[in-house]
Amino acid sequence: MPCFNRLIRIIGILSVGLFTSFADAQTASFPDRPVTIVVPFPPGGGTDAGARLMAQKLSTRWGQSVIIDNKAGASGMVGSEFVSRAKPDGYTLLIANIGVFSINPSLYKKMSYDPDKAFSPISMIAELPYFLLVTPSMKANNVKEFIAYAKANPGTVTYASSGSGSGPHLAGEMFEKATGLDMMHVPYKGGGPAAADVMAGHVNMYFSTVLESIGSVKTGKLKALGASSLVRSPAMPELPTIAESGVPGFDATSWIGIVAPAGTPPLLVDKIAADIKAVVSEQDTKQTLIQQGATPMPLSPTAFKARIESDRQRYAKVIKDGNVQID
Repeated sequence: MPCFNRLIRIIGILSVGLFTSFADAQTASFPDRPVTIVVPFPPGGGTDAGARLMAQKLSTRWGQSVIIDNKAGASGMVGSEFVSRAKPDGYTLLIANIGVFSINPSLYKKMSYDPDKAFSPISMIAELPYFLLVTPSMKANNVKEFIAYAKANPGTVTYASSGSGSGPHLAGEMFEKATGLDMMHVPYKGGGPAAADVMAGHVNMYFSTVLESIGSVKTGKLKALGASSLVRSPAMPELPTIAESGVPGFDATSWIGIVAPAGTPPLLVDKIAADIKAVVSEQDTKQTLIQQGATPMPLSPTAFKARIESDRQRYAKVIKDGNVQID
């Protein structure tokens, strides 16, 4: 019997060794065929723009095609569910934003996948700060003046969003609480209609990603009063942050990042993360991201997971305290 037990242990050790060698070989040869990055939103937005840049850069680095597949619907959950059911071999990845990973789990009571167990975080790519925008005719020219105006007109100042529960909506909720303001939320079905009504003066204020708003700001159609991130946006470094402007610690940014289906080998996750960091660190990639309104910020798998979880806890409190419900 002792000899038999020893034989079983030896077989177990050899099996682990063979599996590890196989996993190492898989990682070393990855990718040996095209890779698909699923974008859970329609073409044209900030997440899609970031995905296409990553696809181009990774394709060059890997010597394989990287295909973008837009699977929009249900606030990003259609594409996310698709990837959650994909084979965990690195050939189907998901790029998404803070809404999909850190807001939806608190906003939706039922999801078709378990957000805590469905994915293996790979890397954050960049932060996407918001601009606090007002109609050009508003006399307020900075955040302090806007706060003073809103306090002098409680309950009458309105702020738009791209929809109830969206990142811009929650940024507005956070701004209200941080400043003690009493404003009225006006949800729209998308950022375009929201921005149009702010331009026209029908709504007073709107938080919009830099990518969506910087063109309108530079042409004078919208007036930017502050950036929502803790550091100034490299796309418009002359614009102070809200935190600098009398609201200490204010931080309400979106971000984009890449995950794989749960069960993807850790060695492969680390390899893809290293390749993403390498391409994001290239000077021309940084410049393109900045032009798109993003702040390059690659994070390791561990750091990205921590960011997802900390933002989830933070936004869960915002949603609960504000009694935020989806349309």
